[in-house]
Amino acid sequence: MSLLRTRRPRAVAVSLGVLVASAVGLGVVLAGCGSFDGGGVVSTVGAVRFETPLAIPPLAPSTINERGEREFELVAQEGSHNFGTASSTNNESTATWGFNQGYLGPTLVATRGERVRISVENRLPEPTSVHWHGMHLPAKMDGGPHQPIAEWAVWSPTWTIDQPAATLWYHPHLHGETEEHVTRGLAGMFLLRDDVEGALALPREYGVDDVPVMVQDIRVGDDGSLHTDVRGFGGLLGDQIAVNGTVGPYFDVSTDRVRLRILNASPARVYRFGMEDDRQLALIATDGGLLEAPYLTSAVQLSPGERAEVVVRMTPGETVALRSSPPDLGVNNAEGNGGSDAFDVLELRAAPTLESRAQVPDVLAPIERLGPATVERTFRFDGMNINNEPMKMLHINETVTLGTTEVWAVRNEQSQPHSFHVHDVQFQVQSVDGSTPGAELSGWKDTIYLRPGVDYRLVMQFTDYSDPNVPYMYHCHLLWHEDRGMMGQFVVVRRGERAGEPPGDHEH
Repeated sequence: MSLLRTRRPRAVAVSLGVLVASAVGLGVVLAGCGSFDGGGVVSTVGAVRFETPLAIPPLAPSTINERGEREFELVAQEGSHNFGTASSTNNESTATWGFNQGYLGPTLVATRGERVRISVENRLPEPTSVHWHGMHLPAKMDGGPHQPIAEWAVWSPTWTIDQPAATLWYHPHLHGETEEHVTRGLAGMFLLRDDVEGALALPREYGVDDVPVMVQDIRVGDDGSLHTDVRGFGGLLGDQIAVNGTVGPYFDVSTDRVRLRILNASPARVYRFGMEDDRQLALIATDGGLLEAPYLTSAVQLSPGERAEVVVRMTPGETVALRSSPPDLGVNNAEGNGGSDAFDVLELRAAPTLESRAQVPDVLAPIERLGPATVERTFRFDGMNINNEPMKMLHINETVTLGTTEVWAVRNEQSQPHSFHVHDVQFQVQSVDGSTPGAELSGWKDTIYLRPGVDYRLVMQFTDYSDPNVPYMYHCHLLWHEDRGMMGQFVVVRRGERAGEPPGDHEH
């Protein structure tokens, strides 16, 4: 089957009929006219044959250049990947994109205080970009829609790592094309280290007791093509799970405690992760780094773009699966948005004899509470707009003064799934509907699910970087929504400065 290519329209608030008509993306073959009912209830619980070793993304090599920078090289390229799914009866390879390989990308690792330079070469047949999700850095290095990389061009952003140890990730952010590029496979993890995390007795041997778990939902046809014909209101919904690109994965555990760095890299699906036997997980970190203390829980819910680090206790010889149970979306049409779906995700297989790892410390990392805020802003999500405004590349929505602490009051006004992601900063959740947030929201965050009709007050501080002309983004991280215009722009200026004029709109 040949690949079908249709250029998407400008990102604006559009009718449902137009959404269906514009669902065709690069290299993604439609299996039918499309569905916005979510395709009914999907469950793979008890049906997954865990027969394939979990692929562990390679660590990206780096060198120290003559300027003392740690330099990485990424190449966005076309490729292919064999998901080996049950639906791909002919065991056909899927046409995909990746960084330095056919699908997904290597894991970058850097330490707080290091200056990094990342040379990104685009060998794709069209422009793309690379956004460093969760990173504190200058706006012109952020990799948003104002930093496109043309075909065969090289972009080399550089900045100093100055934030706590955390599990971050990187992915394209080209306006109107993000869902398409991420679905094709352009994504990878970016791990930050620091002295605080390094001094704790935590599992940290990459790929051994410290395991990246990048979760995506996919639909693969008999011929190996990726299908995008089933959508909820939030966007693409797959019927199978790939972890690090592996369908039906198992991981051989050699230690009695294993740290899972879970990333929801799906374009629209919300997951509620837990072990099949409901054993306690020690949640030690969220998007922006370690919690103050571990939180014992049987389930962790993550919307697209969110991350969580959990430590799982294992006993010799046992086998147990990581599972996603139906998430609590709080929407009217939960079934149509994946809210009734359940998946077996990853099987952990403990060796007959396990190496001992220390118990998770009772105290993890100090978190300085932000405040008081001097500015409050309000953001209302409805349809495909924020504050009744669709994304406009040449329009600055908000102007922030460097050094200020602000509260952003965010609310989802409709009974459909939305989330909120802010570039450059990590925020703290001050309150949820006037109440103190639960322990799972007590740490640093950059992305949060917005339950309909619930008021979220997020406090954040804007430090270090200002640029009146180059904006950062805030947006829904359900990628279909982001592409359709559920995004705004803000610049950080010095006191007394005014917002300038953003770079050109790059044909969007």
